[in-house]
Amino acid sequence: MKVIICGAGQVGWQIARHLSGENNDVTVVDNNPELVHRATDTLDVQGIAGFASYPDVLERAGARDADMIIAATYSDEVNMVTCQVAHSVFEIPRKIARLRSQSYLTRFTRIYTGANICQLMW
Repeated sequence: MKVIICGAGQVGWQIARHLSGENNDVTVVDNNPELVHRATDTLDVQGIAGFASYPDVLERAGARDADMIIAATYSDEVNMVTCQVAHSVFEIPRKIARLRSQSYLTRFTRIYTGANICQLMW
């Protein structure tokens, strides 16, 4: 399975570690080149430095033939936009967004899940 993980912080790194350990084709995207370098040096993953919500960055990460994208950056809004771009531009079948704000996790979850744009992780 080809997976793009957006965010190379603690959450993204742990997800990348787990998925790459199961022989998935994993690409990590983060706007911090040092975090990308840490992931590529310690895990069996590819890395792209750039903003995860930018279509050209996702394209360089292999979004055209990705099976899943996991948006786990520090920003709920970046994670939601990343899933929207993955859905609208690249038609990635499975999208997961990490959201922490309670405002997004209450009655407004259908904004995204109802349209099958992304699943929510909190």
